[in-house]
Amino acid sequence: MKTRWGVTAAAVLAGAVNGLFGGGGGMVLLPLLQRGGGLGDRRLFATSLAIIFPMCLVSGAVYLLQGGVSLRDAMPYLLGGLAGGAIGGLTFSRVPVTWLKAVFALFLLYGGVRYLL
Repeated sequence: MKTRWGVTAAAVLAGAVNGLFGGGGGMVLLPLLQRGGGLGDRRLFATSLAIIFPMCLVSGAVYLLQGGVSLRDAMPYLLGGLAGGAIGGLTFSRVPVTWLKAVFALFLLYGGVRYLL
């Protein structure tokens, strides 16, 4: 995936997943970056998050412009997410990588089960 086309395809796939489902582009990016990006575990998680931010901004702007989201309804989650993001970013370097992987896997499992039920 180190080719320009491979990277572009991965980015388009992650963006499409993010736009279709309102998030989740990082779930696509993590394994692709791990396989072809040559990044260490911590850098892998941080890079994925850095890439997700602009994708979410674009997806959110499209939803907002199309009337699919109300800022009033979203505001409590946005504020909580900002606070949680700050806490997570500040504690990121202190959490063992094995815990990060395990928690990420548990969130994926939980989300998958919730969507199926």
